[in-house]
Amino acid sequence: MKNTLIKATLESGRILKENFGCNFKISSKDVVSNLVTEIDKKSEEKIFEIIKQDFPGHYILSEEAGALAQESEFKWIIDPIDGTVNYAHAIPLTCVSIALEKNGVVILGAVHNPISGEFFFAEKDNGSYLNDDKISVSDCVDFRRSLLVTGFPYDSSSYKPDPVAVFKKFIMRDMPIRRLGSAALDLCWTACGRFEAFWEYNLNAWDVAAGALILEEAGGLITDLSGNEFSIYGKELLAVNNKTIQKAMLEVINEN
Repeated sequence: MKNTLIKATLESGRILKENFGCNFKISSKDVVSNLVTEIDKKSEEKIFEIIKQDFPGHYILSEEAGALAQESEFKWIIDPIDGTVNYAHAIPLTCVSIALEKNGVVILGAVHNPISGEFFFAEKDNGSYLNDDKISVSDCVDFRRSLLVTGFPYDSSSYKPDPVAVFKKFIMRDMPIRRLGSAALDLCWTACGRFEAFWEYNLNAWDVAAGALILEEAGGLITDLSGNEFSIYGKELLAVNNKTIQKAMLEVINEN
């Protein structure tokens, strides 16, 4: 299964790289800014082909096709392009994300940006890697020196609590914040120490399943935005490098 996951991630990444910056069909989903491209679908088709060839009885959950449900203890959770808006505009912050869940626990995860050549991988209880190098979260414990990253829902104006209001709390504290446009990369970049914390609302399992495992296996902590237990199906998250930064982040996010 590990070999299948790596093969599917690399092969779909090849499709992304070959078509990056080219002309392709782009359409919108529920809101005009929520894009899908024909490359999303080509990438997804390649992933399905590889998984079904090796494990035809496994459950598959993917962003574009939805749930291909079967009775199985294994579930593949797939985002054929995370950061589709970036990809559609030839911005090289985009990736393929694939995770494998066994009986409700994510055991394998890969996030691959074929444009930069970065391949993040984790196996439960066996650490996280960037290409061939083992990675770990930042050792920073000074909240004031932390670099943060976040994202916004496509329907941010109608979401409660207001993500922009939460963002403003950090801005008013003069905190440096970035927005990459890919939750999977946000998690991986926190896992390898580039960021100290990442938070976001209204996420889906395919956005976070692989990245959350990579973050945790790199020594990071992950909860919901109230500090409760995290679930990949829970729609929100706070990912941090350590408990000190976690406490400070939760205080700001939840202050009145």
